[in-house]
Formats: sequence, C-alpha cells, structure tokens
Amino acid sequence: MLPWTALSLALSLALVWARSGAERGPRAAAPQGDLLFLLDSSASVTHYEFSRVREFLGQLAAPLPLGPGAVRASLVHVSSRPHSEFPFGQHSSGAAVQDAILAAAQLMGNTNTGLALAYAKEQLFAEAAGARPGVPKVLVWVTDGGSSDAVGPPMQELKDLGVTVFIVSTGRGNRLELSAAASAPAEEHLHFVDVDDLPIIARELRGSILDAMQPRQQLRASEVTSSGFRLAWPPLLTADSGYYVLELAPGAEPAAARRQQLPGNATGWTWAGLDPDTDYHVALLPESNLHPVGPQHLRVRTLPEEAGPERIVISHVRPSSLRVSWAPAGALRYHVQVGPLRGGAVQRVEVPAGRNGTALQGLAPGTAYLVTVTAAFRSGRERALSAKACTPDSERSRAPRPPPPPGPGGRGP
Repeated sequence: MLPWTALSLALSLALVWARSGAERGPRAAAPQGDLLFLLDSSASVTHYEFSRVREFLGQLAAPLPLGPGAVRASLVHVSSRPHSEFPFGQHSSGAAVQDAILAAAQLMGNTNTGLALAYAKEQLFAEAAGARPGVPKVLVWVTDGGSSDAVGPPMQELKDLGVTVFIVSTGRGNRLELSAAASAPAEEHLHFVDVDDLPIIARELRGSILDAMQPRQQLRASEVTSSGFRLAWPPLLTADSGYYVLELAPGAEPAAARRQQLPGNATGWTWAGLDPDTDYHVALLPESNLHPVGPQHLRVRTLPEEAGPERIVISHVRPSSLRVSWAPAGALRYHVQVGPLRGGAVQRVEVPAGRNGTALQGLAPGTAYLVTVTAAFRSGRERALSAKACTPDSERSRAPRPPPPPGPGGRGP
C-alpha cells in the first residue's frame, strides 16, 4: 500500500503544479532593448541640478537587467556638441552603468538637444553603427525644458525608427512642445517633476521602460489628423531580404481595404485622404525571403473633422476695447487678429485651447475694425472666420446732450 500511496501523492502534486502553471500562463519574455539616456550637460543647468539628475539616472539603471542578450545602455551629453559618455554594450551590469553615470562630468556649453538627437540616430541607433536590429529602442531625455536648436524634426526621425521616447522635465519646459516630442500618449511618456523630487518617479519610469522593451507590437501611428496618419516601424527587413505589404481597411467596411507594397528598407508610410472620426485597421505584412517575420496589426481612429469657428460674437464694446467670443472648434490653439478697416497696425492675441473668448485692448475710439479668429489644428491646418466691429467715440469727444424739456406746468432753466 505504501508504494501506491507514494505514487498517488506524487501524481497529485504533479497535477497541482501543472494546474498552477496553467493558471499563471506562460512566463513573460525577458526584456531586451537598447536604452539611451540623454543628459542635459549644458550651462543652462546648475551643478546642483546636474548632480541630482545624474543620481536619478543612476537609480533608474541600477536594477535593470543589463547584459549582451538583454538590455544595453548608453549615455549621451547634450552640450554645444554631443558627447557619448559610454556606448551600448560597454557595461554589462546595472551597477556598472550606475557607476559610469555618477562619474560623468558636466560639459557646460550650449543646449543643442537637436544636434544630440541627430547624433543618436546616426551613431547609436543605426544598424550601420552596430545597433541590434529588431530589438526595442528607448530614449529617456531629462531636460530643464529649453534647447538652443530645433528638437521636433530629429525627434520625429527617431520615433519613425520605432524609438519610444520618455521625457522628464524639471518644471520649466513648454508642455505643448514636450508633449509633441514625447511618444504618444503623452500622459504616459511625459513627466513634470521638481529636480529634488526625481526619485519619486524612478520606480514608475523604470517599469514603463521595461514594459516598452517587452517583445510586442512594434507598428506605431503618429501625426493622427481627421484625414490621415503616419505609420512607423523598426527595420524588420532589408532592401535585399524582402518587401512589405501594407493594408488599410475601415472598421465598418473591411471589403474596402487599400493596399500598398513597400521595399524592405522602408520604415514608415503616411495614409491620407481618409474619413474623419473613423476606425481603421492596419496590417503590416513583412514578406521575407530569409526567415519568417510575423505580421503587425494596429487600430487607429482618425480625429473628428476640423471645423473652424462657427460664429463670432462681439460684446462689451468700449471706446478702446471690446470682447470677441466664438463657438469652440476643438483646436490646438486660436489666433485672434484685429486691425482697422482703413489700414493701420494689426494686433494679434494668442488664445490657448479650451477658451472661446478674449478681450482686445488698446483700440482707437470711433474706428471700424476687422476681427479675425483663426483655429489652428494639430495637423497644421487652420480655419478662420472674420467679423466687423466699430468702437464708439470717446466720452470726451461727444457733444453735450441738451437738457430735458420741462414737464407740464414747469419752467425752463
């Protein structure tokens, strides 16, 4: 009886372990990718701020699973000229990367962030420079908010390569510009935090970085408008190893699919002429002649139609001021221009999204004006509507009013 009892117990335990393993499901694959830290080393940050940011990046890196087949890290300084503190693959442990970050010295100079981003694309993230093909790539940019050169175009080129961009601003950055620079959605990739409070977000940001490095969907959409969007993916093929078939179908009409064949070295495509406020299913089918490459799928919804202000209302008209209001158009921002109809200086007022009115000051009494409200949309398009308004004469220039006539039986003055 004892052997049978032992065998029964062993089978029971094996069954329990099998069930528990099934409930847990397959283990998540180990994160793998290239992580670039972009450190503002210019004279726009104080030595104290630089040291605090350096400590923060060290805290981010220390627990990461670094190694040849896992995560690799690199650090680039933003200054007058970009400088690589250490390239990918030089350090094989989180502790070694942390020590290298803490040993980095501030370079001072100008804040040429755009130049550093272009350097990262050409010298670090390019396969010709030794970058690993097909692995996720992540950029963490810690900034005080300013740059001496343009950031948008080189950042978009990195995102078109499939780089996930996290931005940490120490509080003085332009939220609109940084939101456009970070990967979408901005609320998950952009952090505003005081330099002394950086450790508070270290754990959350590290988790987001590791999540971005999990083997996953690599087809991404950006620049979504009411009539189109831009697609980007990392290099999955080469010009000699195959080609892509890109499919686009409205969610409600799968039979109305559009197809586009692209060469194997393509990493992006822009769809245009689409319907507003519509779900589209996108499929990227890599056709490789070397080894199987899985398809990529994505769902993108275009924005509602971009309609300009529907009507303009002029109110609170005074000799030197008036108020202009309009029906909101869901724009990114508004421009309000006012100028005399017969020529003269034109006044321009910027109004942020969410507001639908503003006061115009410093006008001339007794003057006819043309007021134009322009809605600026994220796509770069603009829609405008104009109205005429006339300020009254000033009180001093008005003729005195005659006294009222005397009442019945009364006398004049």
